[in-house]
Amino acid sequence: MSRHSKLQKQVLALYRQFMRAGQDKPGFIPRIRDEFRENARIKKTDVMHIEYLYRRGQRQLDQLKDTNTKQLGSFSKPKERS
Repeated sequence: MSRHSKLQKQVLALYRQFMRAGQDKPGFIPRIRDEFRENARIKKTDVMHIEYLYRRGQRQLDQLKDTNTKQLGSFSKPKERS
């Protein structure tokens, strides 16, 4: 079994926290999984980008834990028209 870096451990812990926080809110678990899977494609050597996403994830987790949160927002590129 390979050892994980400190940052990898932090990201895995963040994922577990998201999964726990999303259990009470319908439809959040698939969205959380998709977001983490998509960002798993980032190269492990791109530490600055990973740290940025980690901090962003912490802020989103705080919002998710708020009892008034009903949905998650995201910023994505609009699909280009052909």
